[in-house]
Amino acid sequence: MALLSHTAELVGNESLEKWEYVGSGGFGRVYKARHKHWGFDVAIKLLHGGVGTLVSAEADLMNKASCEFVLRVYGSYEGNFRGASVQSGIVMEFMSRGSVQTLIQDLSGHPPWPLTFRLAHQVALGMNFLHSRNLIHHDLKPSNVLLNDDLNAKLADFGLSRVSTSALNSNEKKSGEVGGSYKYMPPEAFKASYEPVRAFDRYSYGILLWSIVTGKEPYPSADSCLVALKIPLGERPSLEDINQGEAEGLKDLLDLMKVCWDENPMKRPCFKECLEVTETLFSKQRIEIHVAVHHVLTTLSNTSNQHSSVTFHCFPQTTEQSKAHATVNGVRVIQSEKASAQQDNSTKTVSDRDKAKFVDNNRAALIQHVSEVMAIVEELGNMVHTETYSVIEAEKTSHQQMRALFQRTFRPGGVTVKAAFYTALQRHHPELVERLGG
Repeated sequence: MALLSHTAELVGNESLEKWEYVGSGGFGRVYKARHKHWGFDVAIKLLHGGVGTLVSAEADLMNKASCEFVLRVYGSYEGNFRGASVQSGIVMEFMSRGSVQTLIQDLSGHPPWPLTFRLAHQVALGMNFLHSRNLIHHDLKPSNVLLNDDLNAKLADFGLSRVSTSALNSNEKKSGEVGGSYKYMPPEAFKASYEPVRAFDRYSYGILLWSIVTGKEPYPSADSCLVALKIPLGERPSLEDINQGEAEGLKDLLDLMKVCWDENPMKRPCFKECLEVTETLFSKQRIEIHVAVHHVLTTLSNTSNQHSSVTFHCFPQTTEQSKAHATVNGVRVIQSEKASAQQDNSTKTVSDRDKAKFVDNNRAALIQHVSEVMAIVEELGNMVHTETYSVIEAEKTSHQQMRALFQRTFRPGGVTVKAAFYTALQRHHPELVERLGG
């Protein structure tokens, strides 16, 4: 997210209504709200304490990130939200179609190839612009690539961005954490002495491409310790299940992906070089992009209405693949095995008592592996008292947040709150619930 200079327009509670929780991250929580005077929805990111106090010169540089492929910033926010003390935040454009992460989850696979190539190109365009302004993103991943109504991509969440030549601030050094999600971090970033440079983003782009092409999360069962061990030893996401002949230009995109995640930072291409590849590849798919976008939007609409997951294929299928064809509102779709499995699982009835038993029996694993703690806490709503909410939010790590949740909410709350937590956990960490036998 682009941070603001002191000249940015100030937006207060008196201008906002219809607040809705959207999600959370390491640097704050995001809400959707309607601006009364502007007449349209905006996104508000409320920053955790101290994050908004960047020096003016650095904040002004962040404003240079404004372009077609980077999330637009409208102003800054100051106000009392949920009865808390005065909070600061950023007012941004609201992206109604979520992110690349939610897209591939809803499709249960990769987007149609024309859209896949366009996403790869638009992310490269946004990253090239940032790097041309001497900025790094430092947290490039599917959830930080947002989508507008037409599924065009814009980069978001620059909470960890810095001027390329600057070092981490003292708070980050003390925490021992390097910004960005560990599955998208380059091997050199796992060293304690590492200071971020633009090669960090180039590596993250390679892993991001893999996620878009496969429609999967990298290393789904590995925790941060295992990833930190294996990545410096050369391990990368598997390419075995990717059919390079399935789409024109896919082999070239995979070649770009592999050179971006090269172990040697010096061998990773700059984004201007990446653009030369992605522009050429997308040009070969451009004629099909409108059909692909229409198909995906229809899929998302049907998924919302029918609670089903389908994957669109805009290219000729083999005889074996055609056996799985179905029709939804006149649009041909393919039901993937993964989607079928998810539907089968969703039909299982789990009692509240069994959900609570699952939470109790897996206490240690949940404390260790649940990362989206504040997002789940938000979904629990009034089940978490305001004072408890503040205590959980103040904890520095997800492990500590989960311990506080167990001690302050689960213990006195009983079956009802544990069952609600289980339901939220299924949405945010379905692979974890499955792995633990839920």
